[in-house]
Amino acid sequence: MLRQGRRALLAAALFLAWHGLLLLFLWGRPGAPPSARLRAEAAAGEGARLLPAQLLRLAQDAEAELRLQRDLLLQIQRLRRHKPPAKPAQKPPKPTQKPPKPTQNAPRPAEPPVIPVLVLACDRSSVRRCLDKILRYRPSARRFPVIVSQDCGHAETAAVIASYGAAVAHIRQPDLSDVPVPPEHRKFQGYYRISRHYRWALGQVFRTFRYRAAIVVEDDLEVAPDFFEYFQAVLPLLEEDPTLWCASAWNDNGKEGLVDAGRAELLYRTDFFPGLGWLLLAELWDELEPKWPPAFWDDWMRRPEQRRGRACVRPEVSRTMTFGRKGVSHGQFFDQYLKFIKLNDRFVPFTQLDLSYLKREAYERSFLPQVYGAPEIRLEQLQEEPAPGPGPVRLQYRGRDSFKALAKALGLMDDLKSGVPRGGYRGVVSLVCRGRRVFLAPPSDWTGYDPSWS
Repeated sequence: MLRQGRRALLAAALFLAWHGLLLLFLWGRPGAPPSARLRAEAAAGEGARLLPAQLLRLAQDAEAELRLQRDLLLQIQRLRRHKPPAKPAQKPPKPTQKPPKPTQNAPRPAEPPVIPVLVLACDRSSVRRCLDKILRYRPSARRFPVIVSQDCGHAETAAVIASYGAAVAHIRQPDLSDVPVPPEHRKFQGYYRISRHYRWALGQVFRTFRYRAAIVVEDDLEVAPDFFEYFQAVLPLLEEDPTLWCASAWNDNGKEGLVDAGRAELLYRTDFFPGLGWLLLAELWDELEPKWPPAFWDDWMRRPEQRRGRACVRPEVSRTMTFGRKGVSHGQFFDQYLKFIKLNDRFVPFTQLDLSYLKREAYERSFLPQVYGAPEIRLEQLQEEPAPGPGPVRLQYRGRDSFKALAKALGLMDDLKSGVPRGGYRGVVSLVCRGRRVFLAPPSDWTGYDPSWS
C-alpha cells in the first residue's frame, strides 16, 4: 500500500512538470499564434486551479495507506509474541528404496513382428475354406498380412481369391509354361511346377516385399484357433537358436488316439521337416534359394545337406489339417493317415508360456533322460489289458525293419526320409497308445541316422 501512495505522488509531480514544459514550449515558439498561447495559458491556469484539490486527495490517500500499514505491523508483532518457539528442522528420512529412474528415455516395448501368411494356390476353388479360417482367426491384419500366390491361371480360383478384396493380396505366378523335365519324369510335371511356384512366391515375400519371416500354407489346409498364437510364440526361438531352422504346425503322427488332446500346449523338437503350415526366416531363404531344387522340394528339404543337423519345432496336437485329397500326389496317404489328423480346438496362450525348454541344450537335458528313464517293454505288454504300470514306457527298435514293424503296429506312418522317421528327434518318436505315453526309440548309444534306411 505504501507503494501505491508513492505512485500517486509521482503521478502528481509528472502532471505539474508536463504542464510547465508545455507552457514554456508554447511561449518560446517564435511563430506561435496568440490564440495558441492563450489556450496554453488557459490550460495551465485550469491545471493550476485543479492541482491543489488533487494533491490534497492524494495526500489523504497516502496517509490512510500509512495508517493501514502501521496497523498491520502492530498485528504481526502481537502474533509473534504469542507464537510458540518453532521446532528445530528435522532432516528428511532416508528413502528406503531407490527412486525410480526417469522414464523419459526408457525404451518402448518392442512392437510385435509382422509375419505374412503366404498361401500357395493353383486350381482349387476350395481355397475359400482355407482363407475363411485364416481371416477368422488372425488377431491383426497389420501383423499378419495374407498373400495368396496363384499358379495355373485357373479362372474360378482367381475369382474366389479376388472376392476377398483388400483382405488379401493376390499375386500371380507369371510363368505358366510347362517345365522341361527328364523323359522318365513326365508324369511328375506337377511336382516341377509346384517347386517352381514355391521358389517364385518365396522370392516375392523375401526379395520384393522384404519380410523377415513368413508362414507358408497351401490352399488345402485348415488352421486351428491358436495357429497365429503358436507361430508368434515360436518365432523368437528360431531367431535365438541356430540349431532350429523351422517351426511347423503339423504332427505327422497326429491322428486321434495317438496324441494327448488334453496336453495341447506340448511342443517338441523334430529332425524331420514336417511342412504343412511352416515358418521360416529370411536368412534361411538366403541359404536355400541359390540351390532350390527343380522338383520334390519337401523331400529335398529333408536331406542331410539341407538340414545340416538342425531341427524344427512341432506340436503334440496339429494346428493344421488337410482337406485336399485331390492333388498331384493323387491322395497318397490321405485316406490312411491325413484325414484322421486331430486339429486342435483349444486355444493355448503360447506367447505367455516359457518355451526356452525347446532350445537344444535344455531340451536334451530333459527329453532324453525322460525317454531312456522310462521302462522298456515289449509290444505284447503294451497291448495287454490293462497295460502294466503307470507313466511312460519305451519300445526299442534296433534296425530299419524293426522300426517299420513297430510303427505299423502302433498306427504310425512308417516311411523314413534320409533315414529320419516322421516326428522323430534323435531317432525317438513320441506318441500316445491306449492313453499312455510311449517312446519308440533306438538304443541309448544311438549314433545318428542311416540314409540307407529310406
